[in-house]
Amino acid sequence: MGMATLSPLAHASQPATASSMAMLTDGEVRKIDPAAGKITIKHGPIQHMDMPGMTMVFTARDKALLDKVKVGDKIRFMVSHEDGKMLVTEIQPAS
Repeated sequence: MGMATLSPLAHASQPATASSMAMLTDGEVRKIDPAAGKITIKHGPIQHMDMPGMTMVFTARDKALLDKVKVGDKIRFMVSHEDGKMLVTEIQPAS
């Protein structure tokens, strides 16, 4: 099967190294669901997961991360793939 036929999550299942976990991705907050702990982010490529830019829903590892942002905010965020979920583990304002 060629790379073009793989879904983005197929790439995300690869384990990340400690150095790749330090990589932050640029994004823009599109929607927040605090009760569910979900955030929709339009993001650029997630390099350490070999994932192209797109808009997708992530789960916040800690719901308190969602208190730091509002819809429309430009952010830098860290994401990891754990137990079949794409988890946002850190959110910072974009510089």
